[in-house]
Amino acid sequence: MESFTTSAYGAYYDDDFQSANYSPCENGNMRDFGSVFLPTIYSLVFILGFIGNGLVVCVLVKHRNQTNLTDICLFNLAVSDLVFVLTLPFYCHYTVIGEWAFGDFMCRLVSGCHNTGFFSSIFLLIVMTLDRYVIIIHAHSVARYRTLRAGIAVTSVVWLLSLFVSLPSFVLSKATNETGIMSCSDIPDDPGWKRYKPITTNVLGLVVPLVVMVACYGRIIPTLVNMRTAKKHRVVKLIVAIVIVFFLCWAPYNISVFLRFLMSENRLEYYDSCSLDNNLRLSVAVTETIAYIHCCLNPIIYAFVGQKFMKRAVQLLNKCLPGLHIPFPSNVSDSSYRKSSIVSRSSEISSRVAM
Repeated sequence: MESFTTSAYGAYYDDDFQSANYSPCENGNMRDFGSVFLPTIYSLVFILGFIGNGLVVCVLVKHRNQTNLTDICLFNLAVSDLVFVLTLPFYCHYTVIGEWAFGDFMCRLVSGCHNTGFFSSIFLLIVMTLDRYVIIIHAHSVARYRTLRAGIAVTSVVWLLSLFVSLPSFVLSKATNETGIMSCSDIPDDPGWKRYKPITTNVLGLVVPLVVMVACYGRIIPTLVNMRTAKKHRVVKLIVAIVIVFFLCWAPYNISVFLRFLMSENRLEYYDSCSLDNNLRLSVAVTETIAYIHCCLNPIIYAFVGQKFMKRAVQLLNKCLPGLHIPFPSNVSDSSYRKSSIVSRSSEISSRVAM
């Protein structure tokens, strides 16, 4: 089997980093490992990600009349994660069967949606970070601009930008049958396009969001610490957790992809090139699954931590599944929290202190 996924986020069998003077290596053992390990992780991520993000969407849709800018961002973040995880069953089937069975159109569509879901999720995290920054650091001057119309406009730009960045996956991906086994890959002839994928993955998927998070939260945390509120320590801990979780989930994978890229460019030499190639393929496979877990953690970090949102989620679950009877503290009311996450409440705290 050749490239089992067209995107940079599933490059376990991907040979698109191969250069003309780089001879293929035998990796049958790793393929056997991948055929068991990857489908298991993909299935778990799909189930958890679909349930968590689906619940976020249902809660926000049910309470759409009380929607604010933060809720719009949370809704779009959940949708982007759903777009991402809905592609995993196709790749799970690919790894188990060892052949792409869904045709050329689905190859392009799944690959493009996979990339679009990833980049839109990253870009929305950047938008939410910048929103927290301006509402806490510049509370008075920007509060009147945080309207529903502004939220819809910003998230629309995010989706358009994500589609633009993912366009090569829609265009270049194709189902081929060159070796008697149908595969789905996006191996372009132009060397420039070969570099496009690992570069955009690292720059837009790791460097830019990490720089924005560190820069913004580096200003936010001192401001929160100086506030006279008992909730500030909880908010600071959550902010630190956001950055750490993001880095731990995505940094190992992006580093592995970048090292494979350097090897394909003959900038990474090792006495046993096949051993290095196999180790890097294995590294990409393992770290990829760690990165995928982030889409399952997003609902917990950005939605379920908020007590108002948690109460709404519990109410919805109890209504849809009356046999559960999930308890929730009775002293939590919707009027106690005007935002849908603890990160959102940090802006409320800052605004109240500034006033």
